[in-house]
Amino acid sequence: MKDNLSDGKTLKILHIDMGEELRGGQHQLLYLVDALSVKGHKQIVATPKNSPLKIHCKKKGFPTLTLPSHYFGRLAGLILLRKHLQTGGFDIVHAHDGKGQSLAWVASTGIQVKRVTTRRVSFLPQQKWMAWLKYELGSDAVIAVSEAVRKITIHSGISSEKVHMIFDGVEVPSQVQGEESRRLLRKQWGIGEGEFAVGHVGYFSAEKGQLVAAGAARQVEKELPQVRFLLAGGGPSGFKSKFIDASKGGIGNLQVVHLAENLGEFLSVLDLFIMPSTSEGLGSSVLHAMAYGLPVVASRVGGLPEVVVHQKTGWLVDPDSPEELAAAIRVAVQEREKLVEMGQEGRRRVELLFCRETMAKATESLYYELTKKDTRMGKESIQSIS
Repeated sequence: MKDNLSDGKTLKILHIDMGEELRGGQHQLLYLVDALSVKGHKQIVATPKNSPLKIHCKKKGFPTLTLPSHYFGRLAGLILLRKHLQTGGFDIVHAHDGKGQSLAWVASTGIQVKRVTTRRVSFLPQQKWMAWLKYELGSDAVIAVSEAVRKITIHSGISSEKVHMIFDGVEVPSQVQGEESRRLLRKQWGIGEGEFAVGHVGYFSAEKGQLVAAGAARQVEKELPQVRFLLAGGGPSGFKSKFIDASKGGIGNLQVVHLAENLGEFLSVLDLFIMPSTSEGLGSSVLHAMAYGLPVVASRVGGLPEVVVHQKTGWLVDPDSPEELAAAIRVAVQEREKLVEMGQEGRRRVELLFCRETMAKATESLYYELTKKDTRMGKESIQSIS
């Protein structure tokens, strides 16, 4: 049964994402499309051919539009996208990454459609003038996924009234694993009864902090032999291979694992989650971990302090500091009862602020706000003419 819409109007939305991998932003897009489909909104997802996002959309039955991913196909993609915007009767075109925003801006020029852009990164653009063109002139609204991203976006020269902060959201499981189920899962993952499992999920790159995690693992290996580090995620083969080779050099308590699809199972076997990033817009994998009742040690960067409450849902440490990360892990190992309380508090925090239903509702409200402006402006124009 379809939910009641806030003003009874069904919207038509074209989403664009040109990412070649399935990362946090692509998962957020899937959550949004799923939630808005339940509301009755008509949506199409424009994405490169054979991208993981396109494959997932097909699995879920979401309509897609294939765009060329290679440089020389950009013109053909622009023409195709513009044709759909001209003839499709769309209310909203929502770009979910930088490349998608550039395409949306150029393809929708002169067409009566509202342009929304999601910005997920917490660093200043290299060229402020280009950011101003893309986001100030090329967008009707910019969604910042955290307050940190909102401030950076405004500092880039974008009007504050144009920037809307909407947290990412995740699915909160109805319940976490019971002790017996968790024990069996840990056994399947090769985690012993007395071991303390520290986990991380992230794209293997310098800014995600896997090298910091490796440094912390070296520091606690002899002192706390029961601690095991399990790092999971995709990433550039070069960086990941170098990391794996480096970690083999004497770090016996660290393992790089392959997740496949079952993130929930992986999180269920952990005792502590770590996110030692040097840059982070918000940190959707942290939200997933907290939703599964895990306390988190995270860097004090970007949007992470908006998610993790120091000493309540985990610990915040300085970035690029294996020493501080190792110190927080030592405390966690010694305070098992406190870990349970922190995990429960973190789960409640996600339910309150970071669930996907809240994210989708806020995004839908922004869509309505933008389309209502058009309606009000039309009425005012008619009155002024008469």
